[in-house]
Amino acid sequence: MSGVELSYIRAVNEALSWALGNYPEAIVFGEDVALPNGPFGATKGLNARFGARVFDTPISEGAMVGTALGAAVSGLRPIVEIMYGDFLLVAMDQIVNQVANARYVSNGALVPRLTIRTQHGATAGSCAQHSQSLEALFAHIPGLRVGLASNARDAYAMLRAAIAADDPVVLFESRKLYGTKDIVPLDAPVENVGGSRVLAFGDDLTIVSWGSTVPDVLAAQAALATENVRATVVDLRWLAPLDLAPVFESVGQTKRLAVVHEANTTGGFGAEVVARVVEELGPHLAAPPLRIGARDCRIPAAPTLSAAVLPNAARITEELLALVSLGTRVT
Repeated sequence: MSGVELSYIRAVNEALSWALGNYPEAIVFGEDVALPNGPFGATKGLNARFGARVFDTPISEGAMVGTALGAAVSGLRPIVEIMYGDFLLVAMDQIVNQVANARYVSNGALVPRLTIRTQHGATAGSCAQHSQSLEALFAHIPGLRVGLASNARDAYAMLRAAIAADDPVVLFESRKLYGTKDIVPLDAPVENVGGSRVLAFGDDLTIVSWGSTVPDVLAAQAALATENVRATVVDLRWLAPLDLAPVFESVGQTKRLAVVHEANTTGGFGAEVVARVVEELGPHLAAPPLRIGARDCRIPAAPTLSAAVLPNAARITEELLALVSLGTRVT
């Protein structure tokens, strides 16, 4: 299986091109996705190649998602871009009460094959209305599939899986990672929606993460290794459906769990991961599970302030070393 080096955002572009080329019923729309090539360049060149199947919309997220649902249940395969994850809140009624319910309330007669692309997290200078990580809100809703890619390879694979699926899917991309590169196998088989991935193996500690914080976790894992602490790193990739089998297997050996995400710690999806691990393995843990997330405040626009709020490799490393020091170290 061959691969080419692509940036994260280019991998998204390639997946959209693949969808438009393979599904005659696929359409792509959103704010400035046609002639302007998308606010972040994800749709660059697609309007020129596929014409009216890639088109701009008015600035109305509710109308975009409502249109996508109507198109999907009419036989099309829409892929709608919501510029910032924060703007999903404008379309909550359409997403939660309409899209997620369509198949259930129609007794399976309506199949909403639609994909909502957006991005999450903070970058330098982004303000509080353009910086949130809201994945836990949508993973809470039955009927929705929710994924977060942490690298270019997964950005390509997971978007293709979402578009090919029969379920409505919300994909959160990482704006912070759009420029990072990876080897992407463009000819790989299309994956099913779901499935986590183990990125590193170790027997002292299990670290679970997804999306924008995975590179920081891998940097922390390398720093821990210099302290003779060996950590397993699990990238969940998909929060719905949730695959915790590798987490249970690893924690069964390491007896320690840390969950790292960019979203606020309180009410973040890390709490769900911790709860399930405690339910499954609680009596066998050597230390209380640890959650590392953004501080419970709004995200400042000033880079120096946001750096103090968001998790980073140094903070993650420090808190993980403290976790390993609790109780009797597993050897």
